[in-house]
Amino acid sequence: MKLVNILMSAVLALTVTAASAADGLIVARSPYSAQETMDRFEGIAKERGLKIFARIDHAAGAATVGKTLRPTDVLIFGHPKGGTPFMECAQTIGIDLPLKALVWEDASAQVWLGYNDPLYLARRHGVPDCPAAVAIGKVLAGVSEAALAK
Repeated sequence: MKLVNILMSAVLALTVTAASAADGLIVARSPYSAQETMDRFEGIAKERGLKIFARIDHAAGAATVGKTLRPTDVLIFGHPKGGTPFMECAQTIGIDLPLKALVWEDASAQVWLGYNDPLYLARRHGVPDCPAAVAIGKVLAGVSEAALAK
């Protein structure tokens, strides 16, 4: 069992990177299309009891003004069970809640899944030791890992 955990950690280390252009963004490669990646993420989030507030298709928005944008979708989701304790640490965290996941296709047709690192958000709002950030981080990592699993 330990070997499996070590291998899984190694795989995640190879696929999950902190985006250099955006502090606090956790990014992972997806083996699926942008549509399927977001569908999988949304389905797993729902299965795990998270409330879906909105799904925004930026490419569709771009099309309304005559522009073309590669697939770029945002899912807005959350749950008071996690968000409330996070805001109890610092109410200003409310500006970063509900949570968001971004799925996009880059210029080389690689699909990515990204979300804000709750530990980064906790530091941003001056509460680096907020236990809710750790708990939310585990939920986000679990949903992401399940969505990207083959």
